[in-house]
Parts: sequence; C-alpha cells; structure tokens
Amino acid sequence: MNFGLIVIGDEILSGRRRDRHVEFFRGLLAGHGHALHWVQILPDDPALLTGRLRQTMDEGKPVFSCGGIGATPDDHTRRCAAEAAGVPLVRHAEAERLIVERFGDAARPHRVRMADLPEGATLIPNPVNQVPGFAIREHHFLPGFPDMVHPMARWVLENRYVDGQAPAVERSLRVPGVSENELMNLMQELQGAWLGLKLFSLPRRGEQNFVELGFHGPRAEVEKAFSQLQERLETMGLAFETDQP
Repeated sequence: MNFGLIVIGDEILSGRRRDRHVEFFRGLLAGHGHALHWVQILPDDPALLTGRLRQTMDEGKPVFSCGGIGATPDDHTRRCAAEAAGVPLVRHAEAERLIVERFGDAARPHRVRMADLPEGATLIPNPVNQVPGFAIREHHFLPGFPDMVHPMARWVLENRYVDGQAPAVERSLRVPGVSENELMNLMQELQGAWLGLKLFSLPRRGEQNFVELGFHGPRAEVEKAFSQLQERLETMGLAFETDQP
C-alpha cells in the first residue's frame, strides 16, 4: 500500500526543529511491504490544515499525521480533523479515562482536552505517557514527539494493516559523459517494456558529468530490467559503472 505522511508544525518549517519523521516512516513502511508515497510539511494554520485533510480524506488512502494533537492553543489538528471529516469534536470517554488515570487531578482543566476527538474516532495506544492518538477515515493522528510516534505507528501497522509484498528495491548505474537527452529513446523503450517498475534518471554535474539510470520495484522484476538496461547500453557502445546489489 502507498501511505501519505503529514508533518505539522511551524517549528519544522522555520528550522527551529529538524524533521525526524520522514526517514523513520520510509523505513518502517518498507519493512512492512508498503511505501511512503508522499510527504507534506504543514504549518499550524487551521484553515490550511482543514483543507489539506479534507482533500486527503476524500482520496481514501492511508495517511499518518504527526503533530498538533496536544492541548495548547497552537494545537489545531484534532479540531481540523473533525471539520475535514464532517463530524463534531466530542469528548471520547475512553481517552478521557486514560488521561485522568495518567495525570490524576492535574488532568483538569487542560490536559483532558486531548480527549476531545472527532466523533467516531478510534484510539491509538501511546505506551510512553498513555495519552492516545486517534484514527478516522484512514488517517492516523499521532503526537509530534518521535519517541511516541515510533511505537504508535508500529502498532497501527501491526494491528490495522496486513503486510504487503516484499519491500521494493532499487538498482542503478552511472553512464558518464552523456546527457539525459542522448538516453531519452532508451529510457522510453525500457519504461514501455517494464510498466510495473519505476524508471528513474538523475543527471549529475561535477568533476565528472554522468547520468544515473535505474529501476525501483519488486526485486525479481528490477533485476531483469536492470540486466536489459546493461545489455542495451553495451549495444549502444556506452560505458557505464555499477555498484554491487
């Protein structure tokens, strides 16, 4: 399956904090036979968040969202998710119980607001501080803290999705001294022959100019396409360099 990832927070866009979610989700999803298909980094802007969430919910694809589900005034994600889903924000009894159990008297009046969730949302357990995340319409809303995100995201994949096929692989080689334009006919030929794979081309400029060509997809098909790529380059009289798989 292809998953989207939304990372929410002005601090990421301003550079006050480094993103630590993209690489984690890329590896986690690949390990379960899925793929990170797209990423959006969004500000703490309620109108923008609601609009983007409405759009991605309408697409019906699975999405992880990190950040903005706390109780401070700049945490808008819970309300924006409810508006995007077209449901009211309501007090979730089990989430309230967990928060009160964790914080006691200090849960009120502020922390307990984290139990106000979109109507119909289901909970995602948080083993770090017991304050749950939530899911609605294939969107899984998690805190922004990586130490909480990691076990919560693993729980989602292990409990709500079936693992996919073996993780995709990439094979590539470098063709020095040529331009992408000179390789265009070859790329079009190979893309037509291997419709189930992604062919990629990355021109590099430096002390030595070269074009990196390769395929992304299931291992068996990638190996076959990669062999054909090498054969065609040899036929064209073009030298190339390749790494070991």
